[in-house]
Amino acid sequence: MDVITQPWPWYIAGPLIGLTVPVLLILGNKTFGISSVLRHTCAACIPANIKFFRYDWKKETWNLFFALGIILGGFVATYALSVPGPVDINPQTVSLLQQYGVKDFSGVLPQDIFNFGQLFTLRGFALIVVGGFLVGFGTRYAGGCTSGHAIMGISSLQWPSLVATCCFMIGGFIASWYLLPFLLQL
Repeated sequence: MDVITQPWPWYIAGPLIGLTVPVLLILGNKTFGISSVLRHTCAACIPANIKFFRYDWKKETWNLFFALGIILGGFVATYALSVPGPVDINPQTVSLLQQYGVKDFSGVLPQDIFNFGQLFTLRGFALIVVGGFLVGFGTRYAGGCTSGHAIMGISSLQWPSLVATCCFMIGGFIASWYLLPFLLQL
């Protein structure tokens, strides 16, 4: 049971994630990515006459099952396989976040920032709502999410995916080193 409940080292988890690309290509000429699931769901559930949603979404039902598996896997991992106790975080990161008022590290996400009550504060609204909108906008603008570009796009030698992944990384560095400290002081 420890094999399932403990984190796997990078040299095992990384290749397993990387092997999804050739498996998807060999088994059905499918591409890996999760951001298109929202489009497939809207096309299936909202029979509107919107050009963006008029396509044969039934060819992509495997992607809907894949997303459902991710949700189900997250639920099982959280409620059946999680190890009690705080998440193991670098002590330097903990002390840095404590300087900005983040003190509760008992869960996967700091409850000082990510809870329903924080949604109605300026800081919570900026981090949860505005951040979520920007992630969705960036995903649509880049033509895919980080996993699709970084895992599938780069492995299939697509130049736009390399550029998008570099931009994702630069944006992440800027956000974590300059924007997050500003937002945590709100």
